[in-house]
Amino acid sequence: MGFIHKKKDWPNFHWEAGNVLPSLVRVRHKQGLLLGRMRQLGFDLQAEASLRVLTSDVVRSSAIEGEQLDDEDVRSSIARRLGLPQAGIRRGSRDVEGIVEVMLDATRNATTPITESRLCGWHAALFPIGYSGTRPIAVGCWRPAEAGPMHVVSGPIGRERVHFEAPVAARVPGEMATFIAWCNAADGMDAVLRAALAHFWFITIHPFEDGNGRLARAVADLMLARSDGCADRFYSMSTRIENERGDYYRILERTQRGDLDVTPWMTWFLDCLERAIDQADFLTKGVLHKAEAWRTLDQGPPVNERQRLVINRLLDGFEGGLTTSKYAKLAKCSADTALRDIQDLVNRGVLVRSVAGGRSTSYRVVG
Repeated sequence: MGFIHKKKDWPNFHWEAGNVLPSLVRVRHKQGLLLGRMRQLGFDLQAEASLRVLTSDVVRSSAIEGEQLDDEDVRSSIARRLGLPQAGIRRGSRDVEGIVEVMLDATRNATTPITESRLCGWHAALFPIGYSGTRPIAVGCWRPAEAGPMHVVSGPIGRERVHFEAPVAARVPGEMATFIAWCNAADGMDAVLRAALAHFWFITIHPFEDGNGRLARAVADLMLARSDGCADRFYSMSTRIENERGDYYRILERTQRGDLDVTPWMTWFLDCLERAIDQADFLTKGVLHKAEAWRTLDQGPPVNERQRLVINRLLDGFEGGLTTSKYAKLAKCSADTALRDIQDLVNRGVLVRSVAGGRSTSYRVVG
């Protein structure tokens, strides 16, 4: 059986609505519930939840391609670009900065039209020195003919199995012009369905010499941001795909070797997205715990700014117990002021003293 892009009616995709729509209805329902729940958190906690999800999205999208990024470098890069207080002093590598730039442009500028120059700019950001590993590649332009046939293969040399063969390079400009026009068209298709189809369509064309998987997921994230109607991200499709990597590649290969009925891919994508939304509470668990803690705290007398700062650090997962000296350092106050603040929080039931006493006394948040 030939590859899908060689079919006579390519790219006139179609699918069985009866199979796809039930999954779409479930996704849209859960998407609405999640977005409603997150919007109740307030701006600061929304931003923190989005930071956690974006960090996971960037790290896991690269992991799908076998590239391991440092979580803290990614988190710091995103926070710095968004002007969030979680930004650290560490600056990530050019690879980290590049994929972060792509993801933020895709999700925070989702309503901006997709263009050839925008996609080529994303590609250039992924490969800032013009190399994929140790191999020089054409950067910031469509895949050139001299790069040779684009095959996705596995197996030992001489007995390779071709999983997929992309369209020849000469077809890429025309194929991408059609794809880009479709991305920007207002044809009434649900944005979640557009995300599913855009992902498959882009990766089937394989327009670049490398980085096509990450860019296909960025395009899909752009479409999902449009479907959410907000720039903040509260679920990570790439995290879920990385967890289901084997199934992801199998359904791509199966659909690329089929006809223009893409029902299997559409239903798989929607079901995977549903699982990503279900996983959102896990990704944002710490933020939701913090929100609940502050709802309880705010029912009592107000805490001062020093106490608020330290409590937030504890709720973020402060390593080790809180001591008077650590409090003084965090809050930039004297040891006597730190001791008074801590005692006040103990009396309110916010902090509890550890079993050890004397100079080893430490405290933790109750709950």
